[in-house]
Amino acid sequence: MTEARQEVSLGMPQLPAPAYPAEVRARLEADAKEVIARYPGSRSALLPLLHLVQSEEGYVSRTGMAFCAELLGLTTAEVTAVATFYTMYRRRPSGDYQVGVCTNTLCAVMGGDAIFDRLKEHLGVGNDETTEDGKITLEHIECNAACDFAPVVMVNWEFFDNQTPESATRLVDDLIAGRTVEPTRGAPLCSYKETARILAGFPDERPGAVEASGGAGPASLIGLRLARGEEPPPRVVAPRGERPTGAQPHDPSPSEHLGSHDAPQQTSASDPDHPAGPTAEEGE
Repeated sequence: MTEARQEVSLGMPQLPAPAYPAEVRARLEADAKEVIARYPGSRSALLPLLHLVQSEEGYVSRTGMAFCAELLGLTTAEVTAVATFYTMYRRRPSGDYQVGVCTNTLCAVMGGDAIFDRLKEHLGVGNDETTEDGKITLEHIECNAACDFAPVVMVNWEFFDNQTPESATRLVDDLIAGRTVEPTRGAPLCSYKETARILAGFPDERPGAVEASGGAGPASLIGLRLARGEEPPPRVVAPRGERPTGAQPHDPSPSEHLGSHDAPQQTSASDPDHPAGPTAEEGE
């Protein structure tokens, strides 16, 4: 009888989402109006508004979705459809640091699966679960769009390239202990809520954060340089799993780093009849 009552209760409609406290509502509404004003159609502001409410609670709650629906003149069903489609929107409370391990094909082959398995065991959590101290939420993600630095781990969407199970374990231990960690490239690390506010379109006001943002590194550009017929200088690559002498666990990759899976330096040698040569840019 008890089980039957529980099954029936699970089918009952949810009560309306609780409202934000008045002071929180006023602050979020002021920020939301600033975001909405950037778009000719208000509903186009839905994605940044979902990031805005996520910056308040660390996830997109029912309260946050009701807030977005009200300000944009949408139904909660329309907002929910968007919030549940994109994986960057959390649907339940998560940790201060979202640690995502790429387990897509190349990263998996290069060690991503091993990294993910090690972190699950080390942290005592499964996929999309949060440690008891609320510090780390671990999840596997399909692609970090950084295949030339595989295997890649992201923390709050900042890159940690060329990882190993050992370096990834040190990384999460440092995060839990409150030690400073530096992404391989990009802005200094901040909390998940702070990241969500930046993604909502508000400036990163931390000194030096914008200047620290970086783009493609040498491994990303090697194919373009080879296509142009450029001769990159010879490089000495440390064996995978070893760090150059004197490098710290979370130092950015050396500017001349190439992974063991990068394209060979001389492509024409494998096809003498079709040597690589300079290629003009489109429009030249």
